[in-house]
Amino acid sequence: MTTESSIDQRAQQAQTTTVDVRCTGHVRDAVGTHELEYTFEGDRLREFLESFFAEYDVEDMLIAETEAEATAHGWAPVPDELPGTWRKNPEGEQTRPYARVCINGRFNEHYAGFETELEDGDRIALIYPFMFCC
Repeated sequence: MTTESSIDQRAQQAQTTTVDVRCTGHVRDAVGTHELEYTFEGDRLREFLESFFAEYDVEDMLIAETEAEATAHGWAPVPDELPGTWRKNPEGEQTRPYARVCINGRFNEHYAGFETELEDGDRIALIYPFMFCC
């Protein structure tokens, strides 16, 4: 026999996702740890980021609002045609230069960007800086 409270419990569990968050560099310093379990309402990367950024003030380190903020300056010129397949998130959903958001070790651009569906136990890495040069 199913009770109303067990139905409510299952509905509540279906509305949240728990992920393992790994933080590096400046993100680690701001969050205060390199690893934590984080539960949020929803099941998309966008919902995770909105919830996480509301709790931890690291959005400006990671997310670029404009194309100019997402572009590194001083690199070699880009050829007119790039070889292979290139994926890029739309403006407003890109990371800053040298910052990345990864899901289970892969850049979110290789999935569905901020619309990527997350499951309990997924690993989300918030990386800044992504690369360090002397």
